[in-house]
Amino acid sequence: MTKKKTDIKGFFKALPKNIFSGFVVSLIALPLGLGLAMASDAPPIAGVIAAVVGGVVVSILGGSHVTISGPGNGLVGVILVAVATLGLNGTYAAIICSGALLTLLGFLRMGKLADFFPSSAIQGMLAAIGLIILGKQFHIMMGNEMKLGGSVEYLIAIPSTIIGAFSYDNSGFTYAAIAGILALAIMVFYPKIRNKYFHLVPAPMWIVLLSIGCSYFYELVLKQPHPVDPDYMISEIPTGAQILSDIPKPDFSLVNSFGFWGSVLAITLIASIESLLSIKAVDQLDPQKRRSNVNRDLKALGIATVGSGFLGGLNVVAVIARSSVNVNNGGSNRSSNFAHATFLVIFILLFSTQLTRIPLPALMAILVYTGYKLASPRNIAKIFKIGKEQLIIFFTTLLVTLFVGLISGILSGVFMTFVIHVIINKDLELFIKNWSKPNVLMFKEKRGDQNYYIHVKHYCTFLNFYKLKEKLNAIPETKDAVLDLSLCEFVDHTVMENLSAYQEVFHKRGGHLEIIGLDLHGTDSEHPFALRRLIPGIPFLTDNLTKRQTTLEEIAKDYSLNYEADVKEDTEVLDDFIYFRTKRIEKVYNRLFNKDHSFSVFDIHYSEGEFIAKEDVRTTMLHIKLNHQIPEFTLDREGFMERLYAIAGYDDIPIDNHSDFSKRFYLLGDKPKMVQNYFNDDLVRFFESNSYYHVESDGNSLLIFRSQRTAGVKEIKKLLAFGERLAEIVLREEGLYI
Repeated sequence: MTKKKTDIKGFFKALPKNIFSGFVVSLIALPLGLGLAMASDAPPIAGVIAAVVGGVVVSILGGSHVTISGPGNGLVGVILVAVATLGLNGTYAAIICSGALLTLLGFLRMGKLADFFPSSAIQGMLAAIGLIILGKQFHIMMGNEMKLGGSVEYLIAIPSTIIGAFSYDNSGFTYAAIAGILALAIMVFYPKIRNKYFHLVPAPMWIVLLSIGCSYFYELVLKQPHPVDPDYMISEIPTGAQILSDIPKPDFSLVNSFGFWGSVLAITLIASIESLLSIKAVDQLDPQKRRSNVNRDLKALGIATVGSGFLGGLNVVAVIARSSVNVNNGGSNRSSNFAHATFLVIFILLFSTQLTRIPLPALMAILVYTGYKLASPRNIAKIFKIGKEQLIIFFTTLLVTLFVGLISGILSGVFMTFVIHVIINKDLELFIKNWSKPNVLMFKEKRGDQNYYIHVKHYCTFLNFYKLKEKLNAIPETKDAVLDLSLCEFVDHTVMENLSAYQEVFHKRGGHLEIIGLDLHGTDSEHPFALRRLIPGIPFLTDNLTKRQTTLEEIAKDYSLNYEADVKEDTEVLDDFIYFRTKRIEKVYNRLFNKDHSFSVFDIHYSEGEFIAKEDVRTTMLHIKLNHQIPEFTLDREGFMERLYAIAGYDDIPIDNHSDFSKRFYLLGDKPKMVQNYFNDDLVRFFESNSYYHVESDGNSLLIFRSQRTAGVKEIKKLLAFGERLAEIVLREEGLYI
């Protein structure tokens, strides 16, 4: 009850900020709603209806916290096609059906569908959508409305529109082009103005205010009609009463046709992808780093879309741009989404006649700028840095989307990604077989720091990332977790990008997610999101270190040690240890060592068994070389397996006057008396007061490690500190120190 009261109190305390944030968002949502609707060949009010219905329904039923809902950029292309093939009322019917389908996806808990689309394919789809928006709206922005066949034709015609922008006979068209160019200039240069008070009014709203102000200037001051041709002005916007009286009747007569359901599927696919990507992105922007209930959001967006369609509105999706504005202006809960819808209703009721004074080219300039941002050359440069193969996926998706359609585009991107993965791994059967295996294991350490550990084997790609994601979602972001990919032969770009997002969330919530095991994976790019492939015998690239290796380099400097990342073939110093008598050492790498190599920490890869019983193990060990002889022994924490060893005849060596040590530790050695004499009070107390490690002596040196897995950075620091203190005690009798 106390928590509920606190939540209610916090809600009302934050309400003023959320109302203000909702107001600022509405200033962007109004011109965007009008523009997106007209770009989709729908009535201008359709975009505002979607924003209002979405704001009300999603704020009440949704599962996100700071996400704003309304019409989306990505749906312009599919709505255009739907209007052309089904008519406006038929499109409303398709929107309603897509909303019902989206709701069903939410009930079926299909929010994880977004994880099955490769990142580069999604980027290609978004770029294609940007070009579709830019291509069609650019001509209207320049006062040259035209009807062409497809998206590519509109793009090809852009140069001729630029050349002829100011050569039309009708001066009204020239003024329309001027209005569009000035509006585009505002969108481009407005972000460069550094004034927080000036930015309280977003760039799109400045375009609206200046357009209306210019109209009144001509009417009241110059006593002249508006210079822009009437064909390039917003048509009449209905008032509140008119909206209710003129509700369109959705036409379901085409429900049995292939074209109808093709439009429904296309609308649903784009709406779900755009919403899921936006929700995931906005969760990262949330200052409180809360996780949205994606499936609940899908249901709310679907219900809102059904309502919007019946009222004559567009699809309702989660939108990233308006959500970002919401967060930046102090929005902290769903009341800001509701407030943005409320202010839109007020604007339509009070200022619907003023909105008809806005030139279409000015609104289209907003969409042209949005389209350019989606298809910006900078995005292509970023993808190229990640990997050349990602460009193939990107352009395949982009070109197929432009020339064929959105569904074909995204499916071609998925297929091309799969083909590239198979080519890189050079074995289709092995790739498919490993992809289907349960490859993720998670456990929580029962002692010590109680960290979470996740091991991934075989392949980790966009096709099976959901398995890893389920484990990551189960870990509180305030805890420490280690993700070991050392036994994962292939990790793709989509997985690397998603893991980076998880690391950021853990960091901002006070936890820590460390990714280890990628040090021996090959990559063609230095970009942290580049795909990784484990190549046996790969030459080490010391100029292309992983994040963990860079950190190890820094740790070496802190401890006055040297660091070498490359593989070391000479492992004779380990051959005399009992632990390695039945194991084969494959390689040693990532070594931190002192000047005379008497003290070194390293990652090691060894194998146990042969043929089908062969098991590869990668772990981190500490080796201390001594300048004097000591007894051979093995020290472990007393456990179930150690008790079984005792039954089998491997007797635990007791230490006199230290019964607690004998209960907690399992000590073995061929010469018990020598071992007992060697374990003096200082050495026993040291082991009793520190974390448990496997400690083994071969008579000339010590081998220390904790578990059969690669250690994280924090664990390596603890291992170094443990080793330094142990070495000091062991070497004290000889007066020797490291």
